[in-house]
Amino acid sequence: MAEERELDLVEISPSANPPVCKIIDYQKFLYHQKKKQKEMKAKTSKVTVKEIRFGPNTDEHDFNFKLKHAIKFLEEGAKVKAYVFFKGRTIVYKERGEVLLLRLAQELEDYAKVEQLPKLEGKRMIMYFSPKKKV
Repeated sequence: MAEERELDLVEISPSANPPVCKIIDYQKFLYHQKKKQKEMKAKTSKVTVKEIRFGPNTDEHDFNFKLKHAIKFLEEGAKVKAYVFFKGRTIVYKERGEVLLLRLAQELEDYAKVEQLPKLEGKRMIMYFSPKKKV
């Protein structure tokens, strides 16, 4: 039948019982399949991670400035990676860094949920936030 119509016999679902086949133009079939995949890919959301860097001796004004940036990033739907970078001998003030990050978490309570609590990795103490879903 496919040869009579000058088309191709394409196996659509080989795992079905019995296997499903269609008489269609194979090139057109591939084109539509690629088009569907492209649409599916476009619909998936891309998650971006924005970084905010603090020092262990970050002052009040700088903290508030960076807090506003974090809120803006979270409202845009991006995840936020906040970290305290310990330079040289400032590693002695690990507690200050942890207090700073926990204070940030408290301030961002309405906008984000904590994905990972403060964790020291080398010279950085890192904490992750993800935006809260809007109701």
